[in-house]
Amino acid sequence: MTTTTSRGRRRAPTCIERAAGKAAALQKPRVILALLLLLALTSVMLLDGYLRAEVGGDQRVRTGASSSQVPDDVLDGGPILTFRGGRATTVSVPDKTIALTFDDGPNPTWTPQVLRILREYDVPGTFFLVGSMVSRYPGIVEDMVEQGEEVGIHTFTHVDLSYQSHARVRREMTQTQLALAGAAGITTTLFRAPYSSETDAIDNYSWPVYKELGEDGYTSVFVDTDSDDWKRPGVSKIVEWATPDDGKGASVLFHDAGGERSQTIKALPTYIEKMKAAGYTFTTVSGVLQKQNAAARDATTGTTTGTQGEQPAELPDGAGAVGDRLQAAHRDATGVTLYEGKALIAAVTLAEWTVPTLSVGLMVVGVAVMGRFGMMLLLARRHHRQRNRRRFSWGATVTRPVSVIVPAYNEKECIANTLESLARSTHPIEIIVVDDGSTDDTSGIARAAAASLGMTNVRVIRQENAGKPAALNNGVRNAAHDIVVMMDGDTVFEPEAVHQLVQPFANPEVGAVAGNAKVGNRDTVIGAWQHIEYVMGFNLDRRMYDLLRCMPTIPGAIGAFRRDAVLEVGGMSEDTLAEDTDITIAMHRAGWQVVYQEHAKAWTEAPGSLKQLWSQRYRWSYGTMQALWKHRGSLTDRGPSGRFGRVGMPLVVLFQIVTPVFAPLIDVFTVYSMIFIDFQAALLAWLAVLGVQLSCAAYAFRLDREKYRYLLMMPLQQFAYRQMMYLVLIHSCVTALTGGRLRWQKLKRTGEVGTPAGASR
Repeated sequence: MTTTTSRGRRRAPTCIERAAGKAAALQKPRVILALLLLLALTSVMLLDGYLRAEVGGDQRVRTGASSSQVPDDVLDGGPILTFRGGRATTVSVPDKTIALTFDDGPNPTWTPQVLRILREYDVPGTFFLVGSMVSRYPGIVEDMVEQGEEVGIHTFTHVDLSYQSHARVRREMTQTQLALAGAAGITTTLFRAPYSSETDAIDNYSWPVYKELGEDGYTSVFVDTDSDDWKRPGVSKIVEWATPDDGKGASVLFHDAGGERSQTIKALPTYIEKMKAAGYTFTTVSGVLQKQNAAARDATTGTTTGTQGEQPAELPDGAGAVGDRLQAAHRDATGVTLYEGKALIAAVTLAEWTVPTLSVGLMVVGVAVMGRFGMMLLLARRHHRQRNRRRFSWGATVTRPVSVIVPAYNEKECIANTLESLARSTHPIEIIVVDDGSTDDTSGIARAAAASLGMTNVRVIRQENAGKPAALNNGVRNAAHDIVVMMDGDTVFEPEAVHQLVQPFANPEVGAVAGNAKVGNRDTVIGAWQHIEYVMGFNLDRRMYDLLRCMPTIPGAIGAFRRDAVLEVGGMSEDTLAEDTDITIAMHRAGWQVVYQEHAKAWTEAPGSLKQLWSQRYRWSYGTMQALWKHRGSLTDRGPSGRFGRVGMPLVVLFQIVTPVFAPLIDVFTVYSMIFIDFQAALLAWLAVLGVQLSCAAYAFRLDREKYRYLLMMPLQQFAYRQMMYLVLIHSCVTALTGGRLRWQKLKRTGEVGTPAGASR
């Protein structure tokens, strides 16, 4: 990046300009990555909700519809419906034969027990599986197929297909096939519709669905005898209801999932023993079809296959043994289907681990957030009472002059207002304006403003562009007094601000003091949101940290230091983008006490656009992470450094990084619950949390004597502003984890925050 002077000569870009160019080049990919992380979280939640029928669930079940359009031979036919050659054909189960079928699985508790019983009794079963359950428990399906059991489709989300669109029907079938492919490497041609029973229950709405699936090659399977085990009537009743009449063959229905199935597990061995004793044999649905095909061929050729109920002649020896059964309904999954199936299983596995983990995280975050509110209210109240009682004193009144350092880079809009506010200071001060290589005549404007105000206590120092820390260090080196006040070039002080700010230095243990920064341009929506954040999120926090003696940050807009203490810790460091946090932690580690002076007020110009706000908060959050990482050694130190490391560091990490990063879960889960689960309950829970936040904010506004009308913006702030702050923090975390480097970014100023009297409008 290069720039051109008024005479047409090109000059090399400044440090700030080069940094801005690099930041612009790096920021977009990381913003995209942060948004992709949020999108991934949303997708995982939707997938998990879809698996649990919270998303896309449909509990409608059709009953009592007419069957006038269904052929009579289908209504009166057997339980197996095929459409070979485009013609509807039903197949009955041969006499003395049981096609044992199970619906609604797999289930991690009951299905393995059913499989164990079938294996012990050498009995085959046909399992009609729900695709979402297959995706969640693929290992059970793999064991099922390896054992030689037959599987069919029971849709993906267990919906009544007669209510669904053509696309939804296709999706239910395709997704279940993919789940089977990913779990066991197969697909199937068998299908049983949820809520179906015998063929005489087919109606005019479900018949087109069966026809459509039949044309796609599916065989629909119905029921002859229903155990009604889902009613849990007792073992004897289940066995009785599952027994066919008069030695007839039957497609018999049990359930291995969908509820508590202990009675089914107890009844199944009794039922198998009873039917075997009565001369019944067990087969699969495919076994029934094979017998029917064999009988048809025998009728054509005039031969027989033996007595009714025996294995067909064309089946190999031992075909009835477990693990070696012929499953004509199964097809090997290959190609794209196989890989898509494995991808589905992987995605579901991720969702199965992620959502419960996030739920636990949500509970932790919720407890942390509520705990933080409780701590802030309790300690802020104590802090206010302690510092505002009549007899409270820091010590002897500090009246000696102090040095005010004003770092400035291209502050032509604001510097005159800043100096005008300092001219009204009730405390003796010298003012050092450090022009950090400005290109807009900031230094000239500062000198002119000082002259017009008759200020003889102003020095303007120019330096090559080197950044804010270098400008502050330059000011400290040139300061004539032992206390230095640091402020931003866009900030205005109230007349009493400096005097109030330096009073804590009467205590020789105090090394630094944080002032009360206020938003001056609060009449816009963005400004009002930031005003709420400053009063509640910053100043209420500082009261808490003050009492705990672990304040992490002295705001750059208004802070004061002992000059010797600043030099002792090496001055303002350029190692991080949050030099204010960096030096504050360094002060703690050096044994100095850092306090908050709520009566020292300054008015600052907050960013006026979302883009500017993003840039500022991105730098703040990333710089805070840098500072915490830089001072991680305090965790194992002794003395004051160790105290901050083991008290202040965890609180900052928990309240300023971890909690805000995961706090979106509250909003995401709230919206999710409102849309897909229980709108009223989710809304009430969200309003309860908002009520707690409003209470904290109202108390903070009371302590700062602010107007409550701004709190009307707080509900909207939760939906918009807060989400942006979360994204900024996630963006910063991504930058930190990817090893990115972010440089200082200059914000655009308007100078609309004038003197304190005007700022407090």
